[in-house]
Amino acid sequence: MWGGGRTWIGQQLSGLADFLFPPACPVCHSNLAASENASDFCDLCNDEIILLPSGRCCCCALPFKATLSSSHLCADCLKQQPEFRSVFAAGLYAGALKLALQRFKYAGAVNLDRPLAKLLLAQIPENAQYEVVVPVPLHPSRLRHRGYNQSLLLAKILADNLHISLDQAILQRVIDSPRQQGLNALQRAKNLQGAFFGSCRLDGRNVLLVDDVMTTGATVAACSKVLKKLGAKDINVAVIARAPRH
Repeated sequence: MWGGGRTWIGQQLSGLADFLFPPACPVCHSNLAASENASDFCDLCNDEIILLPSGRCCCCALPFKATLSSSHLCADCLKQQPEFRSVFAAGLYAGALKLALQRFKYAGAVNLDRPLAKLLLAQIPENAQYEVVVPVPLHPSRLRHRGYNQSLLLAKILADNLHISLDQAILQRVIDSPRQQGLNALQRAKNLQGAFFGSCRLDGRNVLLVDDVMTTGATVAACSKVLKKLGAKDINVAVIARAPRH
C-alpha cells in the first residue's frame, strides 16, 4: 500500500511540475502541447528537421543535387575512398537541426545531447555490429575553453543505447589547428595534418566514430586514418548532421 502511495505521490508531483514548468522545445523554447509530449521537439521544429535524401553518396553520405539520383559513390569517394565505410546522419545541416547544433556546440546547451542522439539512433541500423564507440576529441585548450566535448556527450548516449563500450582515450587531438570555418576541402585536410594521435591497439575491432557535424569530412577522415593505423577493422561514422556541398 505504501509503495502504491509513493507511486501516486510521484505522479502528482510530476503533474504539478509539468503544470508549473511545462515541457519546452529545446530548440525554439516554445511550450510543448499535450499532443507533442511524445516528441522532444515541437511540431514546427520537427517539420524543419530534414532527413538525408535517398540520393546520397553510399560512403560519405553527401546529398546529391539531383532529387531522383540513386545511392552511389560521389566523385570524391570514387577518386579516393575514405578509410571509413559509411556515414549515418540524423539529417541535413539546415533549419532546426542546424540551430540546435549551434546551441549545443557553442552556447552550452548540453541538454540537447539526448534529443539529438535520439534522432541519430533512429538512423543507425539495429543489426549494426560495433565493438567500440570513439568520439572525435577536442584539443585540451579548446576543451578548457568550451567546458565539454559535444561529441563525447553524444558518444556516451550512443554507447549506452547500443550496449557497446565507449573509449575516449583511443584518439587524442595533439595540435590545436585553426578553426575550419571558411576553408575548402583541401584546406581543411591540410589544416588537420598531424592533428590526431592514437595510443591504443584496436586489434581488428569495428569502430563507430562519433562527431556532431560533417561538412567536407576532413575531420572524420583524419581520425579514421589514425584508427586504421591502430588496427581498426571497419569504421563507420555517426554524425548528427551532414552538410550539403555548395
